[in-house]
Amino acid sequence: MPEHALVFVGVVALLTITPGADMAMVARSVFTGGRRAAFGTTLGICAGCFVWACASALGIAAVLAASETAYDALRLVGAVYLIWLGVQTLWMARRDLPPVPDDVSARGHPFRQGLLTNLFNPKIAVFYSTFLPQFIAPGDPALAVSMLLACIHIAFGLAWLTFYAWLLSRAIETFRGSRLRRSLDALTGTVLVGLGVRLAVQRD
Repeated sequence: MPEHALVFVGVVALLTITPGADMAMVARSVFTGGRRAAFGTTLGICAGCFVWACASALGIAAVLAASETAYDALRLVGAVYLIWLGVQTLWMARRDLPPVPDDVSARGHPFRQGLLTNLFNPKIAVFYSTFLPQFIAPGDPALAVSMLLACIHIAFGLAWLTFYAWLLSRAIETFRGSRLRRSLDALTGTVLVGLGVRLAVQRD
């Protein structure tokens, strides 16, 4: 593993900052609930990754990846969930509903939304089951190294999504209640719906 550590860190960093469902979910939370809600969503996303990391280490994720029926069922559930969240966001943008203050949003379910987004995404299971073993050398304690690599990935995600939420919340404070703000809400909803549709139609 040591000789491949920089390669692993580089690949994980690149994958972390690549826009996808996680960033769209954090953006949605910033727009609808503020920075605290976004942090809750981030923690949920990281918790979902940790669950899949444990499942991968125990071999459960590999079984899921090998079962086309189970994979497709989970993929479709995840697609429907993303589309539903996207439609909700579009509806709020259309109705011009104001964001919930941070102290109120903390009583919502941003953590659960982030957690379910990743638990319903079988691609994470495939990622942990196929990518991490490439960095485990013969003779290494597979379980320990696998969990260490997964925790590095999760730590990158936590740091990046937290920074992204902070940056986004600072950027939109100026546009609170403006037409641009509603356009950003609508864009986030559209991205979530698009990601859900793509997840539903993808076969690999």
